[in-house]
Amino acid sequence: MKDIFPFENEIPAAMLVGIPVASKNYLRNGRVDHWRGPFREVQSPILVRTSTGLSQKRIGYVPSMDEEASLNILREARGAFDNGTGEWIAMSTGERIERFNAFLGVLESAREEIVRLLQWEIGKTARESQNEFDRAVSYARSCFERASEYTQAKGSIIEKNGISGRLERTPRGTVLVMGPFNYPLFETMSALAPALLSGNTVIIKPPRLGCLLFQHILKPIGDIFPRGVINFVYGNGKRIIPPLIASGGIDVFYFIGTSSVAAYLHGLHPKPHRLTCILGLEAKNPAIILPDADIETAATECAKGALTFNGQRCAALKIFFVHRSIAVEFNERLKHLVAAFRYGMPWEDNVVITPLAEGDRAEYLSGLVDDALELGADVINEGGGESAGTFFCPAVLYPASLNMRVCREEQFGPVMPIVPYDTIDQPIRYITESNYGQQASVFGQNRSSLAQMVNFLVHHVSRVNINCQCQRSPDTVPFTGRKDSAQGSLSISEAVEAFTVPTFIATKTDSGDIDVICDRTSRKS
Repeated sequence: MKDIFPFENEIPAAMLVGIPVASKNYLRNGRVDHWRGPFREVQSPILVRTSTGLSQKRIGYVPSMDEEASLNILREARGAFDNGTGEWIAMSTGERIERFNAFLGVLESAREEIVRLLQWEIGKTARESQNEFDRAVSYARSCFERASEYTQAKGSIIEKNGISGRLERTPRGTVLVMGPFNYPLFETMSALAPALLSGNTVIIKPPRLGCLLFQHILKPIGDIFPRGVINFVYGNGKRIIPPLIASGGIDVFYFIGTSSVAAYLHGLHPKPHRLTCILGLEAKNPAIILPDADIETAATECAKGALTFNGQRCAALKIFFVHRSIAVEFNERLKHLVAAFRYGMPWEDNVVITPLAEGDRAEYLSGLVDDALELGADVINEGGGESAGTFFCPAVLYPASLNMRVCREEQFGPVMPIVPYDTIDQPIRYITESNYGQQASVFGQNRSSLAQMVNFLVHHVSRVNINCQCQRSPDTVPFTGRKDSAQGSLSISEAVEAFTVPTFIATKTDSGDIDVICDRTSRKS
């Protein structure tokens, strides 16, 4: 399987432009400076064939900061907010939108470089990388409209029970953004845009994988925004993030990762009730295929839902409950669909399965497969579970059982456990007892049966998908989860609320002080 990787001379010339990334910059007091401390070498999950075997390709460097450097950056961010009196928060919403739109214009000019780096750093296909970039920019621009709506609403004076006043939303302070490797640009932007437009200052900790692209936006940030409004901390998260939280200087914690890490970091805050958390955590999204399901639709949606971007998505389908009466037919159709997915490098046309972003993920997935085989499952698709380096061939496991690790752990990779069931009580019990509750998919044709499942699922997951895969879009609907899968909710429609505090400015109606409130409205619009 190592032959799936290219020799150096087989890599398209266009993919080698700007590789390795030579810049070793960071933002210091809001301006680009050269980092003079230690660096971390960034290796690509795309391996290169040589006469002696496979080797990793170095694609750049990023600063490796220490606790002192990260705390200095925090001081700059809090200084820029200046207890609500900083230059950025003093700007009108229209002025902030104008600055951010100028930033997006520069970002779009770097689209080609960023799309290329997404392929190199996390193995995302060219098409999916392009989609992530475009979606990130679109999300940010949609936030403009939402922020403007709030500005317009601020002009409305409320009068009741002898009190007159106006409700507005004020920024929370300094926001720490820690996005994930699988959507490093989009997930960062989905926090950055609403946080900034609301008047907050932001510290971004790029993910360990998917960090080089941010080098392309340091200069426009320094040129467009006031000093200290947007900041970056690079380095080992275990080393530089705890001091930031423990300082008490972070007001909003936006984090996509595991519940154990989120709980640990939240517990470090000296006033934890003052820390607003927006968290996207683990998920184990189930698909329930009812006995009357349309096999073609169910198998197609399950294959895409499990294997898009190699299953490295929190919204991926990760366990499949198939009624025993249709399991053989479902499995046959699923095997053909999986076999039809093209394997290869991210830049190749129509490729679906690519190298895994995390260097040790293939080994972990092999362990899940071995455990399932020992407990009675079979790999039913040809070549399933074979691996070489960072590449792992999708494995369809049947019959899977709930005592297998792959049915309990979030695999975050291309392994599909198929669990046969005889009565609907079996998947219902699993979902009820699960620690996770992000989404679920249910496949069937009988409206009454579908309605019963939906009525149950809405009390256990935050999104129910009928005859289609789990997914996040559209970005106008809330993205959240129940149980240990999320805290808080984020979408374009809720973006401003997430990073602001509702504040009511009031006076007695007959006091004559309403002009103070109206004057504030005209100055801030």
